[in-house]
Amino acid sequence: MVYIISFALMFIGLTCINIIFSYQSKHIDPQFWSTLKFQLLMLPLFLIANLCIGYGVKFGVKAVQQLGYILIIAKCMEVLISVWMGYWFMKEMPTWKIWIGLAVIAIGIMLVKQK
Repeated sequence: MVYIISFALMFIGLTCINIIFSYQSKHIDPQFWSTLKFQLLMLPLFLIANLCIGYGVKFGVKAVQQLGYILIIAKCMEVLISVWMGYWFMKEMPTWKIWIGLAVIAIGIMLVKQK
């Protein structure tokens, strides 16, 4: 159960942060003051997202006993979420190179998890 809680918390936190930055790049004027205003308004969401990621890592380490493995999983989730955000906000279709990269990441996770 701790695995699921860890995965869910990291996924929620990473998704929230990626949505904020994707929305900013698509809809917020790149001038300094409008960007600053948007970032200040998003501070509560960043706090919640960072807490989710932090507790996700904490519960993951509690479940697996390996910080390195949990951080690798978090980075891989970040890559998948970034591909998703690119499709959602920018209508970018993943190319064959992206799919090969994701396959390499999956193989790397399996290699890291082996003892």
